[in-house]
Amino acid sequence: MTIGVLREGKGENRVVLLPEHVSSLVKKSIQVIVEKDAGKASYTSDLDYKDAGAEVGNRDAVIKKADVIFSIQAPEDKLPEGKLLVSIMGPLNDKAAVERLAKSGVTSYSLDMIPRSSRAQSVDVLSSQATVAGYKAILLAASTLPNFFPMFMSASGTIKPSRVLILGAGVAGLQALATARKLGAVVEVFDVRSAVKEEVKSLGGKFVEVEGAKDDASAGGYAVEQTEEYKKKQAELIQERAILSNVIITTAQIPGRKAPILIQKSTVEAMKPGSVIIDLASSTGGNCEVTKDNETVIFNDVTIIGNSNLASTTPADASKMLGRNFLNFIDLMIDQEGKLNPDVEDEIVQHTCITRNGEIINERVKGS
Repeated sequence: MTIGVLREGKGENRVVLLPEHVSSLVKKSIQVIVEKDAGKASYTSDLDYKDAGAEVGNRDAVIKKADVIFSIQAPEDKLPEGKLLVSIMGPLNDKAAVERLAKSGVTSYSLDMIPRSSRAQSVDVLSSQATVAGYKAILLAASTLPNFFPMFMSASGTIKPSRVLILGAGVAGLQALATARKLGAVVEVFDVRSAVKEEVKSLGGKFVEVEGAKDDASAGGYAVEQTEEYKKKQAELIQERAILSNVIITTAQIPGRKAPILIQKSTVEAMKPGSVIIDLASSTGGNCEVTKDNETVIFNDVTIIGNSNLASTTPADASKMLGRNFLNFIDLMIDQEGKLNPDVEDEIVQHTCITRNGEIINERVKGS
């Protein structure tokens, strides 16, 4: 079996496999062909890949020779019928890519669709990359904010610590909390899921709670759509806490839906001049009403940074984590001799398979 690694498009600095991952595959008698300069933005040369046992070729050669193609984004190339693609295509939001792959007869797997289970954690690309994004969001906020994060006491007086409000206590939110606390900020965290309260407290944050939240166990740990009454209470409390904050990190997303608006324009207008909002949900509309995806907006002296791909700004370690997720997934798809032999009854394989035999077979995608 041969695995092909594609170079990502403009704006994506990560690569799906590093040389260390290639070495692991080669030891399993799996051949690897990497597109020329695929690792350049991650500070990895073609020579590094060759030393690890990979072949390096142009894009056409990778697509032609590979049985399985690895790519972070679903490639826009017309892949030949019978190819197997493993990527992070966001199929609930990008039906055009899904339909293109089905029409081409490509068997595709999207690793952002894995079930939220203990067994699937080693394949969880969303969690690994959210860890990077949460960490980087705080560093970006700290470098943009015109204030210190920690308290300072000196002969020149006392500087109060910055106040950080984090909306969403998923992996990104919890990593942002941990990083902000290490930098000395006072941190509050809001989430509709009461189950994360203890995690927030254990990391030194204060949990901001609105009573009456709907918590759907079948949502696999994700937030769910709330009632209008709850949304009203939520908006009032968030505005109250936002006005007191120097930094807001927003991470709330609902799979297959537009991101909920949690920071109204009127809230931004009432915030302190110089405050910073980092909106990690910008690609699905943003949690802030003023957010523009992949742009920095200054509104009423508040800086709003919309970036759902912060993991790409730390490409070396983000790629290291990502590659391990892909390796763990392909381990489920091969036999002891390194030959492709996916177990279609496996829960992880079932949840991530999007297209097969010219059809969209994933029930969540078909129903979206």
